[in-house]
Amino acid sequence: MHKGLDNYTYLTSAPVHRVVLTMAVPTIISMLVTALYNMADTFFVGQLDTQSTAAIGIVFSLMFLIQAFGFFFGHGSGNYISRELGAKRKDNAARMAANGFFFSFGCGIVIMVLGLLFLRPLALLLGSTPTILPYTEDYLGIILLGVPFFTSSLTLNNQLRLQGNALYAMVGIVTGAVLNVGLDPLFIFVFGMGVKGAALATIIGQASSAVILFVMAAHGENIAIRWRNFSPSWSAAKEIFYGGSPSLCRQGMMSISVMLLNNIAGNYGDAPIAAMSIVNRITLIVMAFVIGLGQGFQPVCGFCYGAHLIPRLKEAFKFTVIVGTLFLLVCSVSGWLLSSGLIRIFRDDAEVIAVGTIALRWQLVSLPLNAFIVGSNMLTQTCRMPLSANVVAAARNGLFFIPLIIALPHFFGLTGVEMCQAWSDGLSFMLALPIIIHTMRKLK
Repeated sequence: MHKGLDNYTYLTSAPVHRVVLTMAVPTIISMLVTALYNMADTFFVGQLDTQSTAAIGIVFSLMFLIQAFGFFFGHGSGNYISRELGAKRKDNAARMAANGFFFSFGCGIVIMVLGLLFLRPLALLLGSTPTILPYTEDYLGIILLGVPFFTSSLTLNNQLRLQGNALYAMVGIVTGAVLNVGLDPLFIFVFGMGVKGAALATIIGQASSAVILFVMAAHGENIAIRWRNFSPSWSAAKEIFYGGSPSLCRQGMMSISVMLLNNIAGNYGDAPIAAMSIVNRITLIVMAFVIGLGQGFQPVCGFCYGAHLIPRLKEAFKFTVIVGTLFLLVCSVSGWLLSSGLIRIFRDDAEVIAVGTIALRWQLVSLPLNAFIVGSNMLTQTCRMPLSANVVAAARNGLFFIPLIIALPHFFGLTGVEMCQAWSDGLSFMLALPIIIHTMRKLK
């Protein structure tokens, strides 16, 4: 994959821009395809009615929370694996790979059981209105069955990526995503299953990804998942927490923020919920590139940190932020010009388009700041700085977003809902800047 070089030599000695992009491209493709197949349900269900579209958006907040646990175990074990491989301690890395996978699968089973036991209260908590509730229950009841496969596939994906094998990780995730997109119209329209068909297509895609990634983990330089290496301990749990808590915090806060957003947008009717759901999907596609770029930086960061190559680590960070910012500037300008057309693709409803266009334009204003925010989060997380990483991770969708989504609608009505993310992004950037300046001085 790297012209005859092993991963250690390539990550620690090849030109920085080439390494970051080589690691990032498969990860960006994985992120984009994942975002696209998250959008596939919205697109196909959007052909049915506004309530079904809103139901998908409501369950999306729970999907973020489930993703949070998959990323928690994946990043927690993967960042440790990356540093240990950089320090040439492969046995430690193999034990952590098994711990991360089996913890993640077990956590998925617990979420599935609890979710099915409390299906209706959960649907109401997520923001369902009486008219949306039946659709939410239909979709959510099936989605929960795939949770163990979803969490474990995300964990395996991140472990492979942080070992420097992003191509393997990409193949596993993309295969499941393509299968999901292919099955969506078949189940929704041909078999007439509606939102249930969208949910069934999703869990089949997730299960397929989990199986493929598990098999791929045993190939090449990858660390295979073996039951004999499963050795749960407090030290292992602590390492997973240090490396994974920022991801849990980031995704968990995103789940809570989307939940609050749905509940508050619901005060203005079903159309604003559907509109905000569509806007979140569109920005997720754009952010997929930046998060993928940041995740391409992570294995370089982890290996260089483990091998004490700090100047190289800083150079990789700078390159990542510059490329990400330039990309987001282009997206912001083009997205502003095409905003109403983008919303119309998902739901051709005048009220949904009106709300969605304003909300999307607000989010595009602050979008370029996110390359620095994401890069800062990835750096502090990979270099085992849990306090800084958790603060930066919590800022955009929690620390600032949650009080703002409660306060702004009180003063500005629906406009307060639409502008909330832009305000949160600006404040998050101002918080991340001094943290990263301090971190750079500390890294020697």
